[in-house]
Amino acid sequence: MRSLATEFLRVTKQYLPHVARLCLISTFLEDGIRMWFQWSEQRDYIDSTWNCGYLLASSFVFLNLLGQLTGCVLVLSRNFVQYACFGLFGIIALQTIAYSILWDLKFLMRNLALGGGLLLLLAESRSEGKSMFAGVPTMRESSPKQYMQLGGRVLLVLMFMTLLHFDASFFSIVQNIVGTALMILVAIGFKTKLAALTLVVWLFAINVYFNAFWTIPVYKPMHDFLKYDFFQTMSVIGGLLLVVALGPGGVSMDEKKKEW
Repeated sequence: MRSLATEFLRVTKQYLPHVARLCLISTFLEDGIRMWFQWSEQRDYIDSTWNCGYLLASSFVFLNLLGQLTGCVLVLSRNFVQYACFGLFGIIALQTIAYSILWDLKFLMRNLALGGGLLLLLAESRSEGKSMFAGVPTMRESSPKQYMQLGGRVLLVLMFMTLLHFDASFFSIVQNIVGTALMILVAIGFKTKLAALTLVVWLFAINVYFNAFWTIPVYKPMHDFLKYDFFQTMSVIGGLLLVVALGPGGVSMDEKKKEW
């Protein structure tokens, strides 16, 4: 089984990071496009929620649209990736406050997981030697990258926890047990690449089956709900693909085993 992950990396190493980044930023891309097509609805929602007036509400929507689409373009083009990631971090924080996500545990965990994916992107950009802080002395150049990878792996677990289905059906029970076991392996960094690759296949199959928004007419509210869930899950898959491409990093059981 371990040779399967090795062979997969050998075949896909040229384009796997590109696919991972596309999947990871897909939820930001979808949300930015949605801001464009639902400008009035988003503006009116912010205005009615915060009573901030037409101008501030419009500015909020514009900032979200521009920030997310610009960040996505920079990440995909591999230009100023670290600045793009910090910009997307800001968008996450802004939306968490504006949409009162702090008081909704499920959405808060999803946003934290997106932050974990961005940490993995930052780790990847550091591995390419594109540090924002070139020339600034550090105790160990690799240490920040390793802790970014650890933080990214742990935060991805939060996203998976929102995908658990708490019912008594056999399929849901198996899905929860297998998925949870795999995510724990990823979080602690044990058999990391194989566990992450297995989880990518597992989550993709579940995502296509449960969140098939393309089968629902556009005018029905369920279409947008499933579409949101679909791209959120694709972002998790993107984060896991980065784990496959980068490995678990120095703060992991896989790395510690080499010292034993």
